[in-house]
Amino acid sequence: MTQSSHQKRVAVIPARGGSQRIPRKNIRLLNGKPLIAYSIETALSSQLFDQVIVSTDDEEIADIARQYGAQTPFMRPAQLADHMTGTTPVMQHALSYLCDEANRKNQPAPTHACLIYATCPLLSVADLQQGLNYLPPKGFSFSATTFAFPIQRALHTNAQGELAPMFSEHINKRSQDLVEAIHDAGQFYWASTEEWLTGGEIFAPTSKPVMLPRHRIQDLDTEEDWLRLTQLMLLKQASELQLKAVDQSN
Repeated sequence: MTQSSHQKRVAVIPARGGSQRIPRKNIRLLNGKPLIAYSIETALSSQLFDQVIVSTDDEEIADIARQYGAQTPFMRPAQLADHMTGTTPVMQHALSYLCDEANRKNQPAPTHACLIYATCPLLSVADLQQGLNYLPPKGFSFSATTFAFPIQRALHTNAQGELAPMFSEHINKRSQDLVEAIHDAGQFYWASTEEWLTGGEIFAPTSKPVMLPRHRIQDLDTEEDWLRLTQLMLLKQASELQLKAVDQSN
């Protein structure tokens, strides 16, 4: 691992057992491999972390996580495993546990932590490295991508059932005259341990987005989302095979 001697970095992958819209999605097989395995393997192969931790309330998920090389030093309490719990309390629980354990053993506590979602098999080692490089002294770095269409020209249906623009002042403007909008890509979030434990604002003015292409971003809330992800994975594999063939021919 390449890192300065005063830093100890951990990756935390939240993976509760009670996913509702796609049941058991964190360990559902994608191309023959549990979904969470992709995030674990990317974190491990990055060599950025002293520990790769999976925070789960589910014994089956914990067992699979260990099979792929992650650590599960604790089970997440039930009150932090419902669908209403945000990721910050989950990170605070994990980091508090790791800091307390380090103190008990008279070892260095984690100085930095990266939350990596279990649902981003298109995440790359380079993305995580760029996130670390972008990390500001105060705030977060996080994955982001662009909206596919100018949000200033969005439409909606009002209370009367009539079509109306969301921003009437922009509806007739050209796309190139509008500011390009970005959004959280929901793949990873880097910060110092202190920032996590004190409840720092992820999207603070000082935070830095790591821009990823839209073709490597896919939410996973519906079966349609899952189908699109399988298609993206096939395209990724085809691209990798093509690049490998080019390398071998040179």
